[in-house]
Amino acid sequence: MSQPTPAAQDAVRADMARVGASLFQRGLVHSTAGNISVRLAAEQGGGFLITPTEACLGFLEPSQLAWVADDGTALGGARASKTLTLHRRIYASVPEARCVLHTHSTHLVALSMQEVWRSSDILPPLTPYQLMKVGHVPLVPYHLPGDARVADEVAALIASAERPLHAVMLERLGPTVWHDSPSNAMALLEELEETARLWLLTDRKPEPLKESQIADLRARHHTLW
Repeated sequence: MSQPTPAAQDAVRADMARVGASLFQRGLVHSTAGNISVRLAAEQGGGFLITPTEACLGFLEPSQLAWVADDGTALGGARASKTLTLHRRIYASVPEARCVLHTHSTHLVALSMQEVWRSSDILPPLTPYQLMKVGHVPLVPYHLPGDARVADEVAALIASAERPLHAVMLERLGPTVWHDSPSNAMALLEELEETARLWLLTDRKPEPLKESQIADLRARHHTLW
């Protein structure tokens, strides 16, 4: 039985719809590909909101977003995305994560169908903002959409990473990123997709940043690399 939706969720639902529409309008998602979730605070009812299965992110109906308990139990709204297990495992593995975002962004998917830089980093360190806003992005080998093994592999990557991860790349499907808000998750995704676009447009010819340049960034700015 669905539970009454707390009014404190209204702003979160509206923000998820805003982010979905922005991504869709700029071609970062298409058709019914992609999903968004947000972890809810106790005063918002707890658990998290996630986009429904087969939903188009460009036309999300806030009232239809699935409300799910931490254990995956449906609390209200439409049927949750088939990536529910992956979102739950990321939240369990990264306590500070408040939003998980998955898209089928064109240049990142194209990169995964060609040859990534290496499995532990799909892109070399190319730009300062890539290092500061994105960090390392390992590749997760191809599985069927919604396969629970993806969640296990992502959780293992998060646990074994030397520096905190904020993104992974699902081969032939697209990036999954997480951050402390929908807006920051979207900004991270944008930076990652733009870096992939630059890498492909330049035929993979630019040299990576030198270790001394990376060290300088670490010393002067917050960097995830």
